[in-house]
Amino acid sequence: MNTPKEFYTQQLNQHTEVFQQLKKKLVFSSILRLVVFLIIAAGSYIAYPNVPLVTGIILSGSILFIWLVTRHSKLTYAKNKQEKLIEINMLELQVLEGNYKTIANGSEFIEPEHPYSHDIDLFGNRSFYQFLNRTTTEAGSKKLADILSKNDIAYIQDKQAAIGNLSHMAQWRQEYSATAQLANVTVGLPTIMKWLHTYTPFVPKIMRVLPNIITGISVVIFALLFLEIISFNQLLIWLFIGLGITGIKLKQINKLYSNANQVKDTFEQYYKLLEKVESTTFEASILKEKQQRILREGTQASKVVQEFAKILNAFDQRNNMIFGVVANGFFLWDLRQSYRIEKWIEKNHQYVREWFDTIAFYDAYNSLGNFAFNHPDYIFPELVSGTTTIQAKNLGHPMLNPAKRVDNDITIDRAQFFIITGANMAGKSTFLRTIALQIVMSNAGLPVCATSCSYQPIKLISSMRTSDSLSDDASYFFSELTQLKKIVDALEDDAYFIILDEILKGTNSKDKAAGSKKFVEKLVKAKATGIIATHDLSLCAIADELPEVENRFFDAQIVQDELYFDYTFKEGVCQNMNASFLLKKMGIVES
Repeated sequence: MNTPKEFYTQQLNQHTEVFQQLKKKLVFSSILRLVVFLIIAAGSYIAYPNVPLVTGIILSGSILFIWLVTRHSKLTYAKNKQEKLIEINMLELQVLEGNYKTIANGSEFIEPEHPYSHDIDLFGNRSFYQFLNRTTTEAGSKKLADILSKNDIAYIQDKQAAIGNLSHMAQWRQEYSATAQLANVTVGLPTIMKWLHTYTPFVPKIMRVLPNIITGISVVIFALLFLEIISFNQLLIWLFIGLGITGIKLKQINKLYSNANQVKDTFEQYYKLLEKVESTTFEASILKEKQQRILREGTQASKVVQEFAKILNAFDQRNNMIFGVVANGFFLWDLRQSYRIEKWIEKNHQYVREWFDTIAFYDAYNSLGNFAFNHPDYIFPELVSGTTTIQAKNLGHPMLNPAKRVDNDITIDRAQFFIITGANMAGKSTFLRTIALQIVMSNAGLPVCATSCSYQPIKLISSMRTSDSLSDDASYFFSELTQLKKIVDALEDDAYFIILDEILKGTNSKDKAAGSKKFVEKLVKAKATGIIATHDLSLCAIADELPEVENRFFDAQIVQDELYFDYTFKEGVCQNMNASFLLKKMGIVES
């Protein structure tokens, strides 16, 4: 099996080669269209004033020209898609080198009040979301953020199966993402849904048949003109009659066109995304279930959405002034397409939300599958029951450089609490975030950075970062107390893994020690599971009083007058602190 780097390099080379071939075809296509146009113009000039011959040249030439335009559009789409595939593989190669700064970081999803996301850098610059995110739609981005922040411990095995399934479908995932990137979404999906659900029809029912009648008469008139039975002036009179009929509803038509034009590209690309889902065989139950939601009574959602896209594209032809005048005068084009749009909305608007939700789901899960593919050495946690909450070997933070990262073993049981001490910069906070992220990733169904991991699903809640809220007239200390109160209240309703970093920082040391001790005692009484990191060694004494509490530490040593950290998780209480040493080392205080 190729490594991720080998795969992306191979894909990049293949798509670049196809892209170059398509560019050459497009140049030839442009030249061919120009030649056909010149032939039509020259032929019409030579044949004039033979009206039947001129008409025949223009009609046959126009059909050929339209075919060439359609072919050129398909070639352009194929070229643009190859360009997106090239960008996708270049990005993956950059990420493998540690460069992911160009990826959307999800800062819009930051919630300081969330149970854990703000504490563990889940969103924002250099966040796990940014590292993971490969979504290409706004709805998919929201879905991915929801998966990470929902604190949902249900159906984890099914999630693992879905992510594992998609991890083996790298080419399919890239095709899906490239197709989605070509959608020019100018309005958000909520706006589209509102338009569909609140739309008020204006086209009279007679327009179900009147455009066909007008078209039939127009064909007869063209034939009569070709046979020189009627004059060109009579043809013009008929043209103005058709334009007059259209003009009666022109204001409403223009408003409908404005809305339809904004959603045209969305439906054009989304039917292709639905088609990719419908035509694929999935193994995981979640993926199969989502697939079935867009197959309604044997009807493929992609076909229904494609029909709407074709109607919208046909409606868009009115934007060509010459076509708009001719088509509306002879075929009532705008009224015909407006009627078709209204009938489609009436029949299908209630299903669109589910179709779009399905697209967002696969967009989000593509990111999860991509993460699993990029980390073939990561493992899916084994879900267990009993006393163990987490038992992991060589657990590491997935965003740290593997060459420099120090992995650690941890075993923590239900209703057990660890007090972690250690010197500044010894690795306490990083370890807390590693544990927190392992829980979030496990609950989302992702593989984790470990050589083995047994995990009993549990929700996460933390207090590692607290900020003042001056606009709310809240001090730092009060904000921290508020967060601790939320933790206590949450424990009354459900089991949580609690992660705390240096609580009660906003008060004096004596008060802090007493308050921290009482808070840990309360958590233990509530049979909570978790970890608290602290510099206060006096808190470690609680382990002698409560069997549920154990001490762990990260060490710092001075080796040849230099501070050394091994970042290793150890049993016991830290004895070596580094503040005094650093003050002396930096010349801030004297020896």
